[in-house]
Amino acid sequence: MERSHPVKSAVDKIIDTVASGQPAEIPGVPNSEPPSLEEPTEPREPLPPKPDQSGPDTYSPTGQPTDTPQGKMAQGGPYLTTAQGLRVRDTDHSLKAGPRGPVLLQDHHLREKIMHFDHERIPERVVHARGAGAHGVFRGYGAASNVTRAAFLGKDVETPVFVRFSTVIGSRGSADTVRDTRGFATKFYTSEGVFDLVGNNIPVFFIQDAIKFPDVIHAAKWHPDREIPQAQTAHDTFWDFAGLHTEATHHTIWNMSGRGIPRSYRMMEGFGVHTFRLVNEEGATTLAKFHWKPKLGVHSLVWEEAQLLGGVDPDFHRRDLFDAIESGAYPQWELGLQLFPDTPDQMFEGIDLLDSTKIVPEELAPVQPVGLLTLNANTSNFFAETEQVAFHVGHLVPGIDVTDDPLLAGRLFSYLDTQITRLAGPNFPQLPINRPHAPVNDMQRDGFHQTAVHRGVAPYRPNSLDGGCPFTAGADQGAFVEVPVEVSGRKVREAPASYDDHFSQARLFWLSMSPVEREHIVAAYTFELGKCYEQAVKERYLRVLANIDPVLCRQVAEGLGLPAPDAAQPLADPTPSPALSQIGQTWPTDGRIIGIIAGDDDAEAVGAVRQAVLDAGMVPLIIAPTGGMLGGTLPVQRTFTTARSVEFDALLVASAPAPGKDAYGARDAKAGGGADSPVDPRVLLLITEAYRHAKPIGGWGAASQVLSQAGIPAQAPGVVVADDGPSALDGTLQFLAAHRVWDRFPAAAELT
Repeated sequence: MERSHPVKSAVDKIIDTVASGQPAEIPGVPNSEPPSLEEPTEPREPLPPKPDQSGPDTYSPTGQPTDTPQGKMAQGGPYLTTAQGLRVRDTDHSLKAGPRGPVLLQDHHLREKIMHFDHERIPERVVHARGAGAHGVFRGYGAASNVTRAAFLGKDVETPVFVRFSTVIGSRGSADTVRDTRGFATKFYTSEGVFDLVGNNIPVFFIQDAIKFPDVIHAAKWHPDREIPQAQTAHDTFWDFAGLHTEATHHTIWNMSGRGIPRSYRMMEGFGVHTFRLVNEEGATTLAKFHWKPKLGVHSLVWEEAQLLGGVDPDFHRRDLFDAIESGAYPQWELGLQLFPDTPDQMFEGIDLLDSTKIVPEELAPVQPVGLLTLNANTSNFFAETEQVAFHVGHLVPGIDVTDDPLLAGRLFSYLDTQITRLAGPNFPQLPINRPHAPVNDMQRDGFHQTAVHRGVAPYRPNSLDGGCPFTAGADQGAFVEVPVEVSGRKVREAPASYDDHFSQARLFWLSMSPVEREHIVAAYTFELGKCYEQAVKERYLRVLANIDPVLCRQVAEGLGLPAPDAAQPLADPTPSPALSQIGQTWPTDGRIIGIIAGDDDAEAVGAVRQAVLDAGMVPLIIAPTGGMLGGTLPVQRTFTTARSVEFDALLVASAPAPGKDAYGARDAKAGGGADSPVDPRVLLLITEAYRHAKPIGGWGAASQVLSQAGIPAQAPGVVVADDGPSALDGTLQFLAAHRVWDRFPAAAELT
């Protein structure tokens, strides 16, 4: 019997619609029914599939056909349940001893929800699948000795480290430059055992309680019916969640800023996100937040660069990291601490230190440097090192303890669970990249991939058959001793009232931005919401933006063609934090990529400026009409065919090269029909793109002709025309120290 085909019926529906003279439906609708503007509250059965959707025919595990309808193979019922069918009353709050915690181990719903989430994908990580790692060394300054006994922070103590940078949402094969949160995870191989500082490049998180982590990641990931879009949040499910779950507002505005598209890993801040408890030699405690501050400053791509790089070089960030280390421009970060009194309420200046959606502005609690991280070696085997490295926030050392942050509590559950699936068993610490640099005698035995050959007959204690070994240690022998914090409270699934403020710090971030940074935030929200299909999702999130700032809301609403709603509550009046802005300072230019555009006869002049670039600690890439050697002496790294402006931080123009032999559309579409131009049209594209992205441009000789052909005034901001290459480089570096020529980006009067 011939079965109906749902895709065919959907196509037939479109054909019938067109034949009737009605416009065809636009594909891309997320589900079979449009959502309501308000959150649905009336229980109902799951929505049916769309007309174009079908599942596999129903067969038994042994290949026998069944008569089971496809719908019976999916989950059903109007109410949320556990995997055992038990209806759930609350899935937003972990079971805690009182509203402020700690989280109780008996929370079977939290355990089941997190456990299943941790095992959803094999073998790559569910989140942070796309990553790059490098080896290095950390040197302590000794400045933290009064607040923590952690040995690796002692003066001039050097500790080997492995750092893995990553994107959160995309799969292993996704692009580096997508708009996303970045992971910044550091494994310290200390003399007291492994310490993992598992953080992000954004200091706040989407959620306040780990029980909601599966929800936010499910919302941010691709739509499950089509597995698109990849590695981005510009789609309905994420903004549906973010509009209904407004505790995500603060993290989201950070992600819509330049922080979501960093220039490189080595120009990216890192944060421990949570508040930790430090313990010194006398047992006194201090609350602290960890910060990584890049020595090169915090810099970002512009959105068009990020989009172009996704196609031109999807490996841009990992390539930049590897190339910088290989060229000797070792990336460096200072580790800093924000310190707070360990008060019973764990608040500071009215800010709840257990709320991972909140920051403490640096103006209120300065970041105090305590050590220097230097990455100085690339991996020799990506899989064995970067893929198999296993981080865990519970890998602690004496002097650093956790707090009752409910997001941190869930991570303490989750990471071990994840490694068991991803690395196929409990012995992942024995993999070379994970091995502690301190003696291990844990009495654990057997299991998958057991590579140690244990001795003795008594893996238990107390014992006498193995001479009583191993013995427990006291604090004076370097044992980890949990801080004896007093705990009391009713068993509840609640959050403290201080967690209810979802907008004041998002407004603080907005007010702390410069006009050009505000422009980029407006553009990001407009793009992301503009990619959503459902009008209700867009309208709902405009309500969120109205509670941040009316100008922000109005500007985004105009881009979406929708009315701007009024705020639903009084706007906060925070004091702006200049430390949150990326603009206004100058930074070292070490390791920056300088493109040098040359013709066939420019070897001598190019050689001089190339050496000047090297002497300044940067990387020169010669861009010439063809590959090989320029003038028989200088290696050409890029040709007019292979170069694109997005991979360079600045351009130097040595001459006005005529169109190359391949400067026509059939050979290189970038050339268009410009083979008759006096200057190769691909050079003009390089120059105009770099100018549009506010990058410094220098030149000498015939550079003025190139600028004129590109329509760029020689007196434009950030354009330097000099008598020779080294002089042009010197002038260009003055602008590069600020990362971009920000004057080229106009801002709407309303945003200034």
